[in-house]
Amino acid sequence: MTVRSTGQSWALDIALAQGGFDALHPQAKGTMEQLGHDHTDFDKVFALVRSGAMLPKAWATVAGQAEQRAAHHEREGFGRTAADLYQRAAVMWGRAQYSFLDAADPRKTAFRERADHCVARLGELRGHRVRRVELEFEGRHVYALLHLPPGHVEQASAVILGPGMDMIKEDYIFAAERYYTSRGIVALSIEGPGQGESRANGLTLDLTNYERALSRCIDYLAGLPEVDPQRIGMFGISMSGYWGMRAAATDPRLAALAAFEAVTGDFDTIFERAQPSFKHNFMYMAGYTDEQAFDRELVDRLPLGDLVTRITCPVLVGIGEFDELTRLEQALAGYELIVAPKEMRVYEGEFHPLGGVAAEVFRFGAEWLERALAGELTEPGRDARYYVHSDGRTTDGTADPTWWLGADPVTAR
Repeated sequence: MTVRSTGQSWALDIALAQGGFDALHPQAKGTMEQLGHDHTDFDKVFALVRSGAMLPKAWATVAGQAEQRAAHHEREGFGRTAADLYQRAAVMWGRAQYSFLDAADPRKTAFRERADHCVARLGELRGHRVRRVELEFEGRHVYALLHLPPGHVEQASAVILGPGMDMIKEDYIFAAERYYTSRGIVALSIEGPGQGESRANGLTLDLTNYERALSRCIDYLAGLPEVDPQRIGMFGISMSGYWGMRAAATDPRLAALAAFEAVTGDFDTIFERAQPSFKHNFMYMAGYTDEQAFDRELVDRLPLGDLVTRITCPVLVGIGEFDELTRLEQALAGYELIVAPKEMRVYEGEFHPLGGVAAEVFRFGAEWLERALAGELTEPGRDARYYVHSDGRTTDGTADPTWWLGADPVTAR
């Protein structure tokens, strides 16, 4: 536990009790829906929650209800309905297990087994187009789900779906089918070092092994007959936007990157000013128990700096105007360093979850990747910038908020 997470846990409990999940992540329900959570399930969970300690019970309770209903429909022969409910149950079992950071906690193991069971049933009911993958990696394993389009597919584009630090591979089942496999694109949703089953089975995170794990995922996809190895891209949100930047800078086989709400700012913003749970979770992912050692060893090494100048593939960057984990000025400064074909969209009034525009972001990111992997949006020197207003308008040619009145805090430094 970090000093802040221990000392401020009461504040998080009050926020949950008074404002529900929105008090922690404004408008996040929109994003959670894109991660496969039915809004009625979400509401049922948080109707049961008045403190952080109540979360695993609430998630497990509603997950069990969805799984029970799924089994009923499967017995009655309504396979598509059952598959949808198994998917809803899987993401909720995943949320329940995430609440326990001790990998040896038997409750974490039990909830993970329920999630795995639901995914297995879903995969069976969908003709094995959702398949569990275990990849050997540096003496451990990276765990993933492979999502295949219907019918016979050869030499198709493929997209790695990268999770944020508190996400799991199951979170992308809904999005993979809706935005990728339905368009003939192969998808691989992953749990990198420090995440999900990868962390539970001993694979911790360091500053450079996540991009190596992504390279291992590219190896795997490139070896599939369904995939064109020249057309492999990545969609990343939150920390996987950061890790995607590192991977794009170090592995030229990544042909396109869409990074939304990427955490690319300074150490203090994410780990000292934002909610204390972020630092607590990251320390668990990296295997740290000494907070002072964590601070000392990461404070100067975490920022991407000039590494992004090595990116050669087209890059899409999207961020909320008031993202609490990366100040907009920092995101714009990092974008300026990218010399590859690039595009940036700043969403007015949005916070880190991008919940108010989540459906648009997930669809647009997938369509942008589809075009980039088809050879579009790749002209040298491309630099498309947009400020997306909350009233539906879009200012073209700049990503700077209009209320800045032309003042540029980035290049003025």
